[in-house]
Amino acid sequence: GVAVVCQAGRSQHKNRAQAWDMLRARLYEIELKKREEQAAADQAAKTDIGWGHQIRSYVLQPYQMVKDLRTGVHTSDTSGVLDGDLDEFMAATLAQRAFGTTPGAVEDVD
Repeated sequence: GVAVVCQAGRSQHKNRAQAWDMLRARLYEIELKKREEQAAADQAAKTDIGWGHQIRSYVLQPYQMVKDLRTGVHTSDTSGVLDGDLDEFMAATLAQRAFGTTPGAVEDVD
């Protein structure tokens, strides 16, 4: 849907070359605008980073517990979780996505 017309010079070849340059510039601007809109939409979809937006709560003192706030899964093996043993949490998240369930009232650990 983009058209350009150039009748600046007397030579048809120069007008055609200038029209191609103008067309490339307009198409570039349209593509750039699309990419900027997509980047803005991606940026708007991100959630805030702040208090209350965490995925897991880690309690190391006076008792030890890690609780996933999305799925409600909790464990007392804090050293294993801190060492990277997240299989239990990943399985719960995948099961939640697969079956479409939401956790019951999950409260944060104080």
